[in-house]
Amino acid sequence: MGILTLIKWIFRLFRNPLTRGMSSKAVTGVIDNLLGEKGEKLPGLLSKLTTGGLGDTVQSWIAKGKNKSLSADEVKSVLGSESLTGLASQLGTSEDKAASKVAKSLPQLINELTPDGEVPDQQTLSQRLAEMLKR
Repeated sequence: MGILTLIKWIFRLFRNPLTRGMSSKAVTGVIDNLLGEKGEKLPGLLSKLTTGGLGDTVQSWIAKGKNKSLSADEVKSVLGSESLTGLASQLGTSEDKAASKVAKSLPQLINELTPDGEVPDQQTLSQRLAEMLKR
């Protein structure tokens, strides 16, 4: 099972607000947009958030403990108009609502993908996703 399929299952497993009620194809598009087909965009996304002034927030998602929240305005600022327009189109909603959905979903997703306090390599990420699905 590929990482993209596993991530889709995780989104559904946690009833993620980002993808709730979406078709499998739409979920694939959203995941690919944010994380890449095989999760290869995860480090870049985290770096973009960190350099966008959200380093402490991102670290709270990766580290153990309470996750700091993310606002829709922060998502808009960091992701930029082009990425947000693509996400909104895939979600079938406005850019404001897409930013809100990402803000609610991303902390939980990153937290689940980084339980050891660090961003895993591709192989480890795939293994963790498979283990999460067995729970």
